[in-house]
Amino acid sequence: MKQKYQYNIPYLLALALTSAMGGLLFGYDWVVIGGAKPFYELFFQIQNNPTLQGWAMSSALIGCVAGAMLSGGVSDKYGRKQPLILAALLFILSAYGSGATDNYVLFIIYRVIGGVGIGMASALSPMYIAEISPAEYRGRLVAINQLTIVIGILSAQICNYLIADTIPDGYTEQQILNSWNGITGWRIMFWAEIIPASAFFVLMFFVPKSPRFLAKTKNLVKAEDILRKIGGEQYAQQEINGIQNSLVQVKNVEKIKWSELANRKLRPVLITGIILAVFQQWCGINIIFNYADEIFTSAGYSVSDMLFNIVITGSVNLAFTLIAMRVVDQLGRRKLLLFGAGGLAIIYIILGFSYYAGWSGWPILSLVILAISVYAMSLAPVTWVVLAEIFPNRVRGVAVSIATFALWVASFILTFTFPILNNWLEAHGTFWCYAGICVVGFFLIKSRLTETKGKSLEEIEKDLEIHS
Repeated sequence: MKQKYQYNIPYLLALALTSAMGGLLFGYDWVVIGGAKPFYELFFQIQNNPTLQGWAMSSALIGCVAGAMLSGGVSDKYGRKQPLILAALLFILSAYGSGATDNYVLFIIYRVIGGVGIGMASALSPMYIAEISPAEYRGRLVAINQLTIVIGILSAQICNYLIADTIPDGYTEQQILNSWNGITGWRIMFWAEIIPASAFFVLMFFVPKSPRFLAKTKNLVKAEDILRKIGGEQYAQQEINGIQNSLVQVKNVEKIKWSELANRKLRPVLITGIILAVFQQWCGINIIFNYADEIFTSAGYSVSDMLFNIVITGSVNLAFTLIAMRVVDQLGRRKLLLFGAGGLAIIYIILGFSYYAGWSGWPILSLVILAISVYAMSLAPVTWVVLAEIFPNRVRGVAVSIATFALWVASFILTFTFPILNNWLEAHGTFWCYAGICVVGFFLIKSRLTETKGKSLEEIEKDLEIHS
C-alpha cells in the first residue's frame, strides 16, 4: 500500500494555474478568430473564396506545428519554463498584429506567430504540470490545463459576443463592412488577448523549473527542494530515488538521440501517443468552434444568433470540463476516452441525419451541445493527461513534442479541409465522415491504451516497458 503524504495543495495549485495560463491563451487565440471571421472575411474580401477562407482559419496551425517541434528540443535543453515565457511573448505579438494589420498576408503571418505560441504552450503546459504533480492528483492537475483552455475559449466567445454589435436582419455585406463590426470590432477581439498574455509573461518568472528536468540535468539539490515544498521530506526522497532509478541506465540523459525514439521498447508508446493526438483532432469537434458561423447559419440562425449560440456551447464546454476533472482520477483515462469516441460517433450519425432531413433551429443546437459535452469530459482533457504521462523521463520533452506535432498537423488538415468537405459532401456527409473516424478511434484506443491512473510517472514508464 502506498504511503500517504501531506501535500502543499495551495503551492501545487499556484504552479499548475500559472503554467496553465498557456492553455488559456491557447484557447483564446484558437477560438477568437471564429467570432471575427464574418467581419475580417469581408474586410479582406475573401468571403467567396473557400481556399483563402480555409487558409485564414488554418494558417495558425502552421505555427502550431513549428511550435510543437521547437518545444521538444528547447524544453529538453532549457527546461519547460523559459519556452513558456517565449510563448507568452509570441501571444502578445500575434494579438497586436492580427488586429492592427490592413494587409491579408501580414494577417496570416501574425496568425502563424500566434500558432507558434499555441504549439509550444500546448506541449509544455501539461508536461510541466505532470512533472510537478503527485500521482494521485496528476489527472486533476493536468486537467487544469484543459480547464484553462476552455476558459480561454469561453472568454473569446464572450468577448466576441460583447464586442460585436447586433446586425439587423437584411443587412448587406457592404453595410456589415461599414459597421462597427467591420471597421473596428473584429480588431478589438484580437487585441483583448494582450491582457492575459502579459499577465502570463510576468507570472512565469515566479515559477520554479520542473523537478524532473532539474534531476535529469543533475541539479538534484534544486529538484529535491521543490519536491520537498510539494510533499515534505519523505515524499521528496522517494520521488528523487524513483527519478534517478528511471535514468540510471542512460549514460547521457541531457542529449537525446532521435534513434532512441524508434527503439523496440519506446516505439509502441510513441505510436499510441501519436494516434491519440491525431484522433483528438480528427474526431471533428473543433470545426464547431472554428466554423461556428457555417454550422449555425446552415441550421437557420442569423449572425447575431450564431454569436450567442457560441457562448452557450462555450459554457457547456466549461461545465463538462469541470466534470472531467472530478472523475479522471476515479474512472481512469481509458474508460473516458472510449466513452468519448463512441459517444461522438453516435451523435455525429444523428447530426448528419438532421442536416440531411433539413432540420433547423434547436434540434441542431441541442445535438451540437451534446457533442461538446461528450468531448469536454473525455477526449479534450484526457488526451493531454495521457500525453503528459506515458513517455519516459529521459525523452519526455521530445516525445511529447512529436505527439503534439502530429496533433497540430491533424488539426491543420481538419481545419483546412472542412470548407472543401462541407462544399463537396454538404453538412450531413461531413459529419458522417467524422462519425466513421470516431468508430476507428474507439477500436484503436481499446486495443492500444493501458490504464495509467494512480501511478507515478516512473511506475508508468516501467509498466509500459514491460508490456512493450
